[in-house]
Amino acid sequence: MICFMKNNLIVSIQLPLLILFFCSCSLLNADEGKEFISIFDGKTLKGWRKAPETSYEPWSVKDGVIRGEGKENRLVYLVYSGDENLKNFELKFCYKMVTKGNTGVEVRTRIDKTGKRPFEGYHADLGHVGIGPGVLGAWDFHFGSGTRKEFPCQRGTSLVIDSKGNGKHSPIKDAINITEIRKRDWNDCRIVAKGNFFQLWINDKLSSEFTDDISEGRLESGFIGLQLHDKGMIVEFKDLLLKKL
Repeated sequence: MICFMKNNLIVSIQLPLLILFFCSCSLLNADEGKEFISIFDGKTLKGWRKAPETSYEPWSVKDGVIRGEGKENRLVYLVYSGDENLKNFELKFCYKMVTKGNTGVEVRTRIDKTGKRPFEGYHADLGHVGIGPGVLGAWDFHFGSGTRKEFPCQRGTSLVIDSKGNGKHSPIKDAINITEIRKRDWNDCRIVAKGNFFQLWINDKLSSEFTDDISEGRLESGFIGLQLHDKGMIVEFKDLLLKKL
C-alpha cells in the first residue's frame, strides 16, 4: 500500500511537469515554424500601392520583377499594403540598379506631419556602386522637422541611440565591403526589425545596424516602402519574402 501511494505521488508530480514540457515545446516549435511568405506574385502589383499619388506610373512589373523608374527628383514609394502596421519582421529581397541612382527600403513608415518629407521612417539605403562614401548599405533616418536628430549610420557601422537621444558609433567587424556588392547586377538583401534593433544585410554579410533606445519619438510600427529618389533612375526588385517575428 505504501509503495502504491508513493508511486501515485510520483506520477501526480511528474504528469503536470510533462504536460508543461510538451506545451512549452509546442509553443517554441510554433514560433520557430513561422515561414516567409511571398509578398510579390511576379505578375502584378496586387498588394502594393504607390505613394504619394502621381500623374504617371513610376512602378510596373516587367519580366517578373518590380521596376521603378524615376520621372522627377522627389521621393516616390511603392508601399506594401498587405500590412501597413508592421513592427517586428524579417524582409528578404533582391535588388538591381539598372542605372545610377539612389534607392532603398523604408520601414516602420508613417506620414510626416511636418511636411519635411512625404514620410517618416527608418531607411535602409541602397543604390548604385559608387553612390557615395558608405551610403550604399547604410541606415538613414527620416524624422519630421524639429523632432529628432538624424544620425549617420554608414555601411560598416553599428549605432546605438540612448534614451536621451545621444548616438554612439562603433565599427562592425567583417562588415560587407563595397567590392562585394555587385555592380548593375542582383544583390541579395535582408532587413531585420526586432524591437528597437535593426539590421541590414547584403549578400549574406552584415552591412549596418542600429539600436534606437530613445525614450520619446521612436517609430514603433508602420509600413514597408520601396523607394525611388532620382529622375532618370531605374531600379528593380524581386523575390520579396516577409516573415513576421
